[in-house]
Amino acid sequence: MKAILLLFDSLNRHMLPPYGCSWVHAPNFARLAERTVTFDNNWVGSMPCMPARRDLHTGRYNFLHRGWGPLEPFDDSLPALLRQAGVYTHLTSDHYHYWEPGGATYHSQYNTWEFIRGQEGDPWIGEVADPEIPEHVGRFEGFRGTLFRQDWINRKHMATEEAHPQRKTFSRGIEFMRANAGEDRWLLQIEAFDPHEPFFSPQAYKELYPHEYQGRHFDWPPYAPVRETPEEAAHCRYEYAALLSMCDASLGRVLDAMDELGLWDDTMLIVTTDHGFLLGEHDWWAKNVMPFYNEIARTPLLVWDPRSGRRGERCDRLTQFIDLAPTLLDFFGAEPTPDMRGIPLRETVEAKEPPREAVLFGIHGGHVNCTDGRYVYMRAPVRADNTPLYDYTLMPARMASLFRPEELRQLELAEPFPFTKGIRTLKIPAAPAAHNPASSFGTLLFDLAADPGQLRPLEDAAVEARMLALTAELMRRHDSPPEQFERLGMEEAKHA
Repeated sequence: MKAILLLFDSLNRHMLPPYGCSWVHAPNFARLAERTVTFDNNWVGSMPCMPARRDLHTGRYNFLHRGWGPLEPFDDSLPALLRQAGVYTHLTSDHYHYWEPGGATYHSQYNTWEFIRGQEGDPWIGEVADPEIPEHVGRFEGFRGTLFRQDWINRKHMATEEAHPQRKTFSRGIEFMRANAGEDRWLLQIEAFDPHEPFFSPQAYKELYPHEYQGRHFDWPPYAPVRETPEEAAHCRYEYAALLSMCDASLGRVLDAMDELGLWDDTMLIVTTDHGFLLGEHDWWAKNVMPFYNEIARTPLLVWDPRSGRRGERCDRLTQFIDLAPTLLDFFGAEPTPDMRGIPLRETVEAKEPPREAVLFGIHGGHVNCTDGRYVYMRAPVRADNTPLYDYTLMPARMASLFRPEELRQLELAEPFPFTKGIRTLKIPAAPAAHNPASSFGTLLFDLAADPGQLRPLEDAAVEARMLALTAELMRRHDSPPEQFERLGMEEAKHA
């Protein structure tokens, strides 16, 4: 038995043909749906990139206890567990956050791994002099400006599709498939940074979306409200669509290789993403700083399981990113660990009754969100300063940097959580950067049946009480720190 996990970043469910989109050119996603089970009620867990990877590895939420960071010494890691079970694991990726301080412990869990350079602000090509950037492109300050400068340098080395990191990533993955098609018990994870911003793709894919546009270069929207002209916003959406179509072509190469190598009989295929991305919906760009509307939180998931042979079917039961670790362990005959909270997808599909009533999702310090598939409840902090909020970690790193000494001077030792295997963690007051502005949006409730676009917050005391009770129950089940209940004004629900 073999498995391929194909993971895109920022892949929008509502822009794929299997989920009803008719204007984006993505025939291979339609082809994939004919061979798989399409899950209609799949949701993010922890946001964004590396918090989601920790969910993937451990089968439990990251966001209740800490923000962006590495695997912890007490974490159960999916590829490490598979290695122990005699399964060879290989990662090929251009997702450069794996190789920063805040992600540097994930890739080493695999038997072997390959890193393709050049995406976004990956510090790849060294140029001391500032690149020539036309004035109409726009400039950014601070950390975003550093990424923007490096990206402009990196792009100069991607003049052809063959030189694009996405293309290289899939080529390396397909090389692994060809070299090992006759072997047994391996997991290949092909992980593409695309269609994450910036939406940089070869000209052939842009030509799929002809449109009149005379404005400035704009393929990298800010994490902010939409302030651009309607023409600029529409152009940016076409740039995203072009990159998505490139992702579709890469998917087609994998499907072709599976056909050619005869892998469908004994190879599981999972295609999904970590989260979506707002392209002007709700008058916002991007993710993280606004409420997690469905465009962000409800994600595509398509799965071929050769054991059941289910194909061309749909499943509307609740599933989530934390389900992937127990799913792959189950596929290879290994047991999920006691600390995992995800549910194998085979159980979800085959059970007579849905195995879960609701799921949580969110970002550290933001809304704690709960959905039962019909209602989405977004519980906001009750204080403008978003306190109390702490990072619980033994690995004090975030994204591209370590914690600062002045942050660490405030640390305490916390009592062990059930999943830390008797180990006390550091308890560090969350940095102001982790203070998501969720309190400014307030608590929100949406009825997806009556308002699928989430345009009209619902006021219904009975529904809110039920969703609040589900939120509290799931927080307790996932070993939430007690102060999270205080932060959200849920003290009475802490011990219910």
